[in-house]
Amino acid sequence: MVTFVGAGPGAADLITVRGKNLLETADIVIYAGSLVNPELLKYTRDGCSIFNSAEMTLEQVIEVMETGERQNKNIVRLHTGDPSIYGAIREQMDLLSEKGIEYSVVPGVSSFCGAAAALKAEYTLPEVSQTVILTRMEGRTPVPEKEEISRLAAHQASMVIFLSSSMLERLSDKLLAGGYSPDTPAAIVYKASWADEKIVRTSIDRLSTAAKENNIAKTALILVGHFLGDEYERSKLYDPAFTHEFRKGSK
Repeated sequence: MVTFVGAGPGAADLITVRGKNLLETADIVIYAGSLVNPELLKYTRDGCSIFNSAEMTLEQVIEVMETGERQNKNIVRLHTGDPSIYGAIREQMDLLSEKGIEYSVVPGVSSFCGAAAALKAEYTLPEVSQTVILTRMEGRTPVPEKEEISRLAAHQASMVIFLSSSMLERLSDKLLAGGYSPDTPAAIVYKASWADEKIVRTSIDRLSTAAKENNIAKTALILVGHFLGDEYERSKLYDPAFTHEFRKGSK
């Protein structure tokens, strides 16, 4: 069996219990070495074969899985955060299916959740935003035209921008073109939950400057939106005047 496991946002103790148990019993671990905290590999047992996929092609990854499956090995494919977000797992799963190799997926805590925790922020504030957009800038890898940043920015929703910390001048321009004001709150969260985590609070017009001042050029999430501000409405859920299934309101 091959199991795709979400490693969590960085800190070794933020992997799920299920994910940790699978690492502890794995015969083979293929981990995304460019992003996964190597401290997680300490959960593996002696004799576990470990491969760094940052140095491998898709075909080489599948070859290791195929060989391990023939030998009846427990195989963990360890991805950063949650595998479903920029994990490139679909292409792996499709090839495994073609080869008749069984697999399963264990979710993980995404870095966008880790970033919110680091900021002590809530993405979905009443009367501010009830939508979270997870996206990235186009670079060497394109994005669909309809998902270009300025088009998404027009929604004025809470935004989390992955894989874009080296393109912040362009990102600011696109966010402004989409309708955000220059002083819209923003944050740069470098390596959320890692020991060397760094948080920079800024505004859209100062994203590039703030990153340069703090020597951040990669491994950071960009968060944008008024959920980072101080104005919002109280939730109806705990409003004493609001009636719902579990409580009768006072009015």
